[in-house]
Amino acid sequence: MNDKILVEISARHVHVTSEAREILFGKGSSLRVKKMLSQPGQFASEQRVDIVGPKKTISNVSILGPERSACQVEVSLTDARTLGVVAEIRESGDIKGTSGIKLVGPCGEIELNEGLIAAKRHIHLDLKTAEEMNLSNGEIVSVKIPSPNSRSLTFDDVVVRVNKDYAPAMHIDTDEGNAAAISGTVYGTIIKNA
Repeated sequence: MNDKILVEISARHVHVTSEAREILFGKGSSLRVKKMLSQPGQFASEQRVDIVGPKKTISNVSILGPERSACQVEVSLTDARTLGVVAEIRESGDIKGTSGIKLVGPCGEIELNEGLIAAKRHIHLDLKTAEEMNLSNGEIVSVKIPSPNSRSLTFDDVVVRVNKDYAPAMHIDTDEGNAAAISGTVYGTIIKNA
């Protein structure tokens, strides 16, 4: 079994609905692809917004596409402290009862009632790779990440997410990436929990 997984750092970003996009960027606007991401069909758009919290504002934050059915703002815990808000650690899409936040674009602003999260560290796997690795959707594993700078870490509580449209990769946020001194292309070792 190949137990190696590509580790990618997911920086702060925003997901928007079509309604939110029209408020932030104007009627008739659309998300324009700046760069395709490793997950099939996902992209960083040219559009950016400011995230406004009670304490501070984080400017020029990337919007990822395609549009979603609910707005979601993903930040690190350090970002949350900077903004002056609480970001619960949640899986993407699990936003019920989370903190709200304000988004400001060039044409308008939106006060979200919920949707601010720190993404739970996770692994994306397609069906074939999940079968080869003997891993299932929702399974919790650990991942050991080597570091040439003596900052090797083992991340526990990593959720496995399996979908036919995924490409194999582990996603962690910038706080986690910095803690392991990750730079360049890095592969972690998946450790199945007993």
